[in-house]
Amino acid sequence: MKVTKAVIPAAGLGTRMLPATKTVPKEMLPLVDKPVIQYIVEEAVASGIEDILIVTNRAKSAMDDYFDYHPELEHRLERSGKLHEAETSRAVADMANIFYVRQKETKGLGHAIWRAKRFVGDEPFAILLGDDIMYTEQGAPALTQLIAAAEKYECSAIGTREVDDEHIVKYSSLKIKPLEERIYDILDMNEKPTLETKLSNHAIMGRYVLTPAIFDALENTAPGAGGEIQLTDGMRALLGRERMVAVDFNAKRYDTGNLCGFLEATIDYALRHPEAGDWLRDFILRKAEMLK
Repeated sequence: MKVTKAVIPAAGLGTRMLPATKTVPKEMLPLVDKPVIQYIVEEAVASGIEDILIVTNRAKSAMDDYFDYHPELEHRLERSGKLHEAETSRAVADMANIFYVRQKETKGLGHAIWRAKRFVGDEPFAILLGDDIMYTEQGAPALTQLIAAAEKYECSAIGTREVDDEHIVKYSSLKIKPLEERIYDILDMNEKPTLETKLSNHAIMGRYVLTPAIFDALENTAPGAGGEIQLTDGMRALLGRERMVAVDFNAKRYDTGNLCGFLEATIDYALRHPEAGDWLRDFILRKAEMLK
C-alpha cells in the first residue's frame, strides 16, 4: 500500500477571515514569508507525495499562478544579481506535480473530495486540509506518521487529537479502541456531535489516508450537517466495509482558518525564522515590559 498522491481541498470561502479573504484566498495569506498552502504542500512532499491535486473554486486562481514559473520575475532577479531569490521563486513550482480541479458548487468537504475521483483512480491517497498546518520539531511529519500506519495495517488512517468539550462539537468525534501506542482501531464516528451524542473527545484533525473505496461511499452519501455532503459521513459508511485506524500524530496543529489560530501560527513560525526570530523575541519582550 504505497501512497504517492494527495488531495488538498481549498475551495472554502474563508468566511472566518473576512474581509482579507474577500479577494485573497485564505490559503494564500502570508505566514511569515510563505503562503499557508506552501507549508501544506511541503509536508506532503516530505512525506513522499509526488502528485498533488488542489480542489479550488473560481476565485482562487492565485494558487495556480503561485505554483507556476514566473519567467519575467525570475529574469529580473537574475539580472539584478539576486540569484538566490530567483532560485527560491522557481523552486516553488518544482516541489511536486500539482494539478487543479474546481468545486463548482459549495457542497461540503465530502463533495470536494469526490471531485478528486479521476485524479486518484484506484490508488490509496492522502488528504491534507488547507487550513491545518502541522509543525513537527523532531521526527516524521504528521502525514508520514499516518502513511506509516496505513501501510502497516493496510487500511485507511485518520489523524486524531483529543480536545475539550468546547471544541469536540465543532469537529468529528471518534469511538476508538487502543491498538498500539498512539494508534487506535476506529469503531464509529459522527460529525459535529452535541455533548450528548459525542462518541469520545478524540476529534478528527486535518490529515487522512483513505482507500479509493471512499468515492463509492461519497456517491451514496446524503447531505448531512449544514446541508452539505460530509466526508465524515462517507467515511462512516466505508467503516462498515473496511477497517480504519486513527493516529494520534506527534505534531503541533495550527488552525489558520480563524484569526487567533492564524496569529498564533504567525508568531510561532516567525520566532523560528532564522532572520526574524531573534528580533521578534526581543520586540515581544520589550512590548511586554511596556504593558506591565
